[in-house]
Amino acid sequence: MELRKDRMTHRERIEALLRREKPVRVPIWPIGGEAFAVIQAGYPIANAFNNPEVCYAAHRKACEDFGWVFCPRMEFLSAWVLPWGGKVKYPEGQFSFTPMNARRAVETSEEAMKLQTPDVRTAEPMPLRMKFYNLSMSSREPLDNKPWSTTFMGALFSQAAEIPGVDIFCKWMIKNQDAAHHLLRLVTDFQIEQVEYWKDTFGIENVLPYLAEPSTANQIISPRMFEQFQLPYLKELTEKVLAMGFKTILVHICGEQNANLPYWAQVSFGDPGILSFGHEVDLETASEYFPNDIIFGNLEPATIQAGTPEEVYEASRKVIEKGKRIPSGFIFSSGCTFPPRAPRENVMAMTRAVNDFGWYE
Repeated sequence: MELRKDRMTHRERIEALLRREKPVRVPIWPIGGEAFAVIQAGYPIANAFNNPEVCYAAHRKACEDFGWVFCPRMEFLSAWVLPWGGKVKYPEGQFSFTPMNARRAVETSEEAMKLQTPDVRTAEPMPLRMKFYNLSMSSREPLDNKPWSTTFMGALFSQAAEIPGVDIFCKWMIKNQDAAHHLLRLVTDFQIEQVEYWKDTFGIENVLPYLAEPSTANQIISPRMFEQFQLPYLKELTEKVLAMGFKTILVHICGEQNANLPYWAQVSFGDPGILSFGHEVDLETASEYFPNDIIFGNLEPATIQAGTPEEVYEASRKVIEKGKRIPSGFIFSSGCTFPPRAPRENVMAMTRAVNDFGWYE
């Protein structure tokens, strides 16, 4: 694939956005592309979640091959149940895409009320994650597409909901609010301790804190529930993370969250923050709610997986051209986790679209 030459590297593009400057061209940074990368490299998909060496090398190569920003991570949503005593099953076979919860951490509110905050240094999957991030941080080779050496994922509401299961947690928000708030308190404390651990281990210069909240989508909870159960803890967490010295937090506001945006907008995610949205949220709407933050998104993953290369190219063009109009800065990405088994031709079509339409000059 012949690409137009650019005087800026991907790292320099991100650095320009963080200085509130326009890069020469829109960066492309597909969210959650590790599983796709591992499959492209010829390994079983489980290696994206439990094999640090394979995950790092495969993700690095995919970012080079497709012209992506490289921000190493080895994370998965169901891992949120592990520190609290739950179990996961790693994906196998053609139709498995991500680890799934195999056992809930608690079944009853009485069990939930007995939980205490685990040791962030030893709780699963922290030792495995630290092996991966130590690998990334110890890499001495400078990479032009690697603005941060590590990013790590957490959540508040979504992690608390995973402990008993989202269905049970939603019932507790109505019938047993003490249990729901207890889990949210534990998770908030755990996340703050995790960020402190990362800061003590790696410093702040090359680390990007990252939050994802799929379970606050309006298909699951109402705006009133968001205000009551998510907002206070979210404000506390982000304020403490920024007070530690981190300048920017990346947040993936997953799924249909239009009715929650007024509450998200009450929270500071840095100077600037980076806010990622699903295809359900219009980029112009996102920009209106977050006029001082970098907007990140939001090509529909189903199009990447099931569309033709021509359809992916055209859909990418529309997202890119809308994103370029955002005054505070824009990063082109999938609207959620990148489809692990997306056709290679479709992924190349995304890169071609950025090369054809992503220039500011």
